[in-house]
Formats: sequence, structure tokens, C-alpha cells
Amino acid sequence: MVKKFISFLLFLLVLISSLSSAFASNFSLNFTPTCEALYLVNVDTNTIAFNKNGDKRMYPASLTKIMTYVIVIENVDDIDNTIITIKDDLIKSLLGTGSSVSGIKANDQLSIRQLLHCLMIKSGNDAAIVLADFVGEGNISKFVDLMNDKAKSLGCNNTHFMNPHGLHDENHYTTASDMALITEYAMTLPYFIEITSMSTSYIMGEDKYPLVTTNSMIDLSRGGKYYYAPAKGIKTGHTDEAGQCLVSSAVNNGYTYLCVALGAPTKDANGNKIQDNYAMLDSKELYKWAFSTLQIKPILNRKNMVGEVNVKLASNRDTLMLVPADDFSALLPKEVSSSSVDIQVEKPEFVKAPIKAGQKIGTATLKYANVELAKVDLVASEDIERNWILFSIDFIGNVISSIWFKISLFLAISLIILYIILTFNYNKKNKRRSKRKMHIRYK
Repeated sequence: MVKKFISFLLFLLVLISSLSSAFASNFSLNFTPTCEALYLVNVDTNTIAFNKNGDKRMYPASLTKIMTYVIVIENVDDIDNTIITIKDDLIKSLLGTGSSVSGIKANDQLSIRQLLHCLMIKSGNDAAIVLADFVGEGNISKFVDLMNDKAKSLGCNNTHFMNPHGLHDENHYTTASDMALITEYAMTLPYFIEITSMSTSYIMGEDKYPLVTTNSMIDLSRGGKYYYAPAKGIKTGHTDEAGQCLVSSAVNNGYTYLCVALGAPTKDANGNKIQDNYAMLDSKELYKWAFSTLQIKPILNRKNMVGEVNVKLASNRDTLMLVPADDFSALLPKEVSSSSVDIQVEKPEFVKAPIKAGQKIGTATLKYANVELAKVDLVASEDIERNWILFSIDFIGNVISSIWFKISLFLAISLIILYIILTFNYNKKNKRRSKRKMHIRYK
């Protein structure tokens, strides 16, 4: 539980620190993507550099195993010394499903770490159900519930899992944007990047079969045209319904990108099999485009004034300078100057002292080419003390001008008038009584 809390806290810190700089901006590509959904995120700035159908529901196939990894690593404290004896019925349950398997056998005794290698490198459905059965305490549905609960907690509103491996089910779906959220979280967890970046693993033993990655983008000896040196993992997927799928990352010249490719076709219009894996080809071309075209450029500095606002109730001060709450950088085409970003300031007509340095006053909306880049908080640049005389006058003025004061005054005046009227009528009646009494007496 402690490991789960710390991991989730780390993810929240990363997410919260980047919320103010998150934006989506489709820049012009130099190629035509083939995938049904393609989503590229600059991890350094949390910038969506390219988005094609990022919110469209798609089948994830074995990309599902990224979430399987998350649930396992958060629920097992010692992955090296926790040993599982493989159940025969679990292995047999995959017969006839056309599953990708890692080759584990009934009665094998394997550590959680070994099974995670089988899961993420070899994409073993056998490893997925064994891990799900163990963490779910014999109930795979319980494990799947944990997957769905985790997806919701990460803000994945268009994701629903039905199994831990990704075999087709109409109710088993996600989106490219949701899968990016899941993967970004997984990248904060222990061993994830290490395991998913391996092209070959001998964790099963030097005398046994090696686990060879299904991701040709990171396999120099077998990758061929798909190999891309800056690529780092992460997970492939394929079913007839899902097409070819891939989640990958790439690091080059200090920049880190995460790419989700879903729904690459496996057959052409005539029903003939397509030999090329366009999930990998699109991802590779997208990385090459991003690294050669885009650059992170500073836009706002916390020390620079972005605007000013009128101040009331302060001594010898009429205005206050507004500065960004944080430095802000944006991902822009290399040839574009930072000055090309349009900054639109939203602020109140005035603020009243006292004011503390760092207090949020307004926001700045940043746009490039009519596309919103971000909304950045604008804060007070300094402390401003209140003038108590001005405050007292203002308080009295506010009281007098308030609707409740006006209602109270109206009621008070109405009561006074009513009192006068009642008093006048009472006195008038008393005079009449007095006259009658005198008249009777003189009679």
C-alpha cells in the first residue's frame, strides 16, 4: 500500500506541475499517417504535439498489458521473492484463442519479475492471466476491477477493460489519449522503463529460451526498417479487430516524446494482408518529424511583468504588477519566434489591499496561430498593505450602498412613518374622546 501511495503521489506531482502548460497543437506533418488514431505527447512540457482521433474509442489489444503491469507492481511488494506456481487450468484456458504466449508451462515456479518480463517483452497472454489470478487471489474478474478503478483514478473516461491481456471483447476499449495517460503513469513506476526497453531478456535462465521483444523499433538485430535508435520501448498490440497498435517513447537531444498508435490496418481494400506494420512506421516518422521540426522555447518568465491591475485601499499605490506564477515554455516549430505567441490577459478591474506576493489575480491565455497553448495564472509581484482609514471609509460606503442596508433603511423609515401615523391617529382619537367627555360633563 505504501508503494502504491508513493507511486500515485509521484504521478500526481508530475501531472499537477504540468497542468498549466498542457496544450494541444497539431503542427503540419511532412507525411500522411496511416493509423486510425495517432497521438504524440512531448513529455517535457506535457504538450500534445500531434493528435489524430485521440479521443476515439479503439480496441487496445495487448497494450492492455501496460495497465496489467501497473496493477501488479502496485500490489506486490517483493517482485523477486514472490514466487508463483503456474496453474495448469490457466494455461489451458488460452488454448484455441490464438494468444501470444511466452512459453511458460504448468507447474513452473516463476518470480513476479520473471512473469513481468514475459508479460511486457514477449507479450505473453499466459503471463497476464497468471499475474491477474495471483493478484486477484484466484479471481481474475477482481483483478480487472482493479484495472478499471485505476483507469478512472487516472482520469481515463473512455477506457474499460474486460481482461488482463487484450484479447478482443466489444466492451474492452480505450482511446489514444487515455492510453497515453496510463503509460505516463506507468513510466513513474519501478522497473517499467527498464523492462519495456529490453530487446532480449535472459531472465528465465541462460540455459533456457530468451525472451525476445515484439517491438521491432528497439531491436537492432531484427528491427530492419522499423528500427529507430532513439526509441525506448514500450508495448505492441495486435488483434484482427484492433489492427496493429503500439505505445512507444523516444529520447533525442534532451527531448522525450510518447507516442500512441492505434488501428493500423492489417488488410487492404481488397482484403489482402498488409505486410508492413504502420503502427511502427507512423510512430517512427512522427518522431523524426518532431525531433527535426519542433523546439521548446521560453515564453514567460516569473520575473517579467505580463500586465498590471488597479489597486484600492493602499497608501500611495494605484497599480500592481502581475507576473506569471511559473516560468512557461511551449513547443513550437523551430523557425517560429517566442514573440509570435499571443498573450491575452484576463484580470479584474481592480483589487483591494491587502495583497500578498504570489496571490492569484488573473490569467494569461497564450495562443499561437489561433490555437490555445495554455492558460497561465498571473499573480501579485509584491505585498501591498492595507490603509485602514481608506478601508474604514470603503467599509462604511459598502454598508451604505449594500442592498441589505437599503432594505433595512426602507423598513426603518417605513416603521417610523407607521409609528407617526399610528401616533397621530391615536392622539386624534384621544382628543375626540376628551371632547365627548367634556360635552357629557357640561350637559
